[in-house]
Amino acid sequence: MKLPRRQFLQFAGAIAIAPALSKNTSALDYPSRPVRIVVGFPPAATSDIVARLMGQWLSDRLGKSFIVENRPGVAGNIGTEAVVRASPDGYTLLLVGPAAMSNVTLYNKSNFNFLRDITPVASIIRVPGVMVVHPSFPAKTIPEFIAYAKANPDKVNMASAGIGSVPHVSGELFNMLTGIKMVHVPYRGTPLALTDLLSGQVQVMFGVLPSSIEFIRSGQLRALAVTSVMRSEALPDIPAVRDFVPGYEASAVYGLGAPIGTPAEIIDKLNKAINAGLADPKLKSLLANLGGVVLAEPPAEFGKLMADETEKWAKVVKFADIKAE
Repeated sequence: MKLPRRQFLQFAGAIAIAPALSKNTSALDYPSRPVRIVVGFPPAATSDIVARLMGQWLSDRLGKSFIVENRPGVAGNIGTEAVVRASPDGYTLLLVGPAAMSNVTLYNKSNFNFLRDITPVASIIRVPGVMVVHPSFPAKTIPEFIAYAKANPDKVNMASAGIGSVPHVSGELFNMLTGIKMVHVPYRGTPLALTDLLSGQVQVMFGVLPSSIEFIRSGQLRALAVTSVMRSEALPDIPAVRDFVPGYEASAVYGLGAPIGTPAEIIDKLNKAINAGLADPKLKSLLANLGGVVLAEPPAEFGKLMADETEKWAKVVKFADIKAE
């Protein structure tokens, strides 16, 4: 059947605007079903805690469940790839953490490109690390530590949570900027590394603040400095490494990402909801218990931060010639 020209044009126009209407409607209705937040690490890791706190806020704020799904393995790459392969509809999100940024260089033959395939949604928090030593270690300050390490090359053993982990690259950045050489001793996770540090089997660790702070407060470990630019409110009497080593900064950034192609309207809705949470006193207090500082930014700023962190850790990985396990 042949349509009159006017009717044909009206019909064609309706077809042309249908996708846009559908897109806008889906954004307005989003979320209409549960949303997954994929975490590439086991339960109780810092990334898992951040995801669960924000997931609960988003569930309450947007009226649908935001469910944390732990997909550990290959330093978080299994979880990242699961999100990369997911439909870009806003119903699968990634808890982006520091490993995602260093993995770009560590695993340069991955099946995905993190910066290309993951769209930034929102930053959440920046968590500092802390440089801790066994109480028997002779150095009590950063200058004393550097002097000791230079006088005793290859005799300072540095524990980490594994090759390429945040404690590892944080320590290698310290090596790079000070000219010392600590001997890296990798463990399978932070608890095992801390156990040997507490017993004096190794001398130093650039630990994640939440896992180290109680040992510092009890005197079982001595904190030399925090790894953030400024002092941490959680340890106000402890200086920053940067006070003695210009340019040093090694905090862990966490946020949410989504598969490339996720509608901008959905990303904007999520970003606004997350930033509202970061301004909420209760959620802000819970996140502060991790020893970090909240980061409320638009998606573009989080994307720039992801790129900057990736570039920084690429230099460290190449300097230390770190090879993935």
